[in-house]
Amino acid sequence: MSLPSPLFDNLALPVMGSPMFIISGPDLVIAQCKAGIVGSFPALNARPQSQLDEWLHQITEELGAWDRDHPGQPAAPFAVNQIVHKSNGRLEEDLAICEKWRVPIVVTSLGAREDVNDSVQRWGGITFHDVINDRFARKAVEKGANGLIPVAAGAGGHAGTISPFALMQEIRAWFDGPIALSGAIACGRSILAAQALGADLAYIGSAFIATQEANAATDYKATIVEAHSGDIVYSNLFSGIHGNYLRQSIERAGLDPADLPQSDASKMSFGSNEGQAVKAWKDIWGSGQGVGAVRSIEPVGARVAQLRAEYEAAKAELLAKLT
Repeated sequence: MSLPSPLFDNLALPVMGSPMFIISGPDLVIAQCKAGIVGSFPALNARPQSQLDEWLHQITEELGAWDRDHPGQPAAPFAVNQIVHKSNGRLEEDLAICEKWRVPIVVTSLGAREDVNDSVQRWGGITFHDVINDRFARKAVEKGANGLIPVAAGAGGHAGTISPFALMQEIRAWFDGPIALSGAIACGRSILAAQALGADLAYIGSAFIATQEANAATDYKATIVEAHSGDIVYSNLFSGIHGNYLRQSIERAGLDPADLPQSDASKMSFGSNEGQAVKAWKDIWGSGQGVGAVRSIEPVGARVAQLRAEYEAAKAELLAKLT
C-alpha cells in the first residue's frame, strides 16, 4: 500500500477529486491541485475535442506557475479520465493529446484495455481503473493498470452496490498497489476510514459539486447543500448503467423517483444525450450518499481545508481511543 513517489509526495490530504461529467473543468482541477489534492476531469468534458489541448495547456501552465511561486507548497498532480468503452470515438485522439502534455495520471473507465495502459505508461504516466467488484479489479490489473478505484455502494454517478468493507477486503487480499476508494466519502472522518480499510486515497466527487469553481448550475449546487442520503436514487434509466442521482432533479423532470422504468446496457450514453427529452447529468443530477456532509457552497480551498481539519481531528480522536 504505497503511492508512487515522487508523484504523490506533494499531497496535503490523501484525496483524489473524482472526474465529474460536465462539472469538472480546468478551474476546478487547478483549484484542487493548488489546495493539495489530485484534481481530475473527464476528457469528454472538453467540447469540441480540440478544447482538450487548450485545457491541458492551461492546467500545465497555471500549475507550473504556482510551483515556481510557491516552492514550499507545490501543487498536487492532476488526472484525466478516459472512457475506454467502444462508444467513445474520441479515445485515440484524446490519448494522443494526453501524451503530448505528459498527463501524469489517467483514470480509465468502462472496460480495461491493455493498449491504453501501455500507452500511458510509455510516456511516464500511471493508470487507475475504476471497478465495482473484485472480478473487474483482477481483469484491470491483468491488463496492466497500475492502480484501482473501487467504486463502492453510495458513490455518486455510475456506482456499484458492494459495501466498501467487503470490496476492499477482497481486493487487498491479493493487490498491494495503489487504491483510491470511492463511495459516499465527503468528510475528513471518512477519509481516515478509507485508509483504515486499506486505501491510499479517498476518491471524492459530490463534496466538490457545491464549490465556486465547479461547472454546475446554481440550483444543482443548492440542491447538493440541501440534500441528504435519503435523497439519492439508484437507477439505470438515464444512461443505461446504474448510478446514483438526486431525487429532486428526477422530480423536476416530471418523473416519479419511486417508479422509474428499467433501461439496458445497449442504451449506454457517455457524453451525448441527443434526442432524449431528459438528459443524464444535465437535467438529472448525479450525487453520492455522503452528500449530507455538504452544508455550504464555498471555494475549493476552503472545502479542502475543512476536510483536512476534520481528518486531523479524526486521527487525534482515534489515537486517543487506542492509547
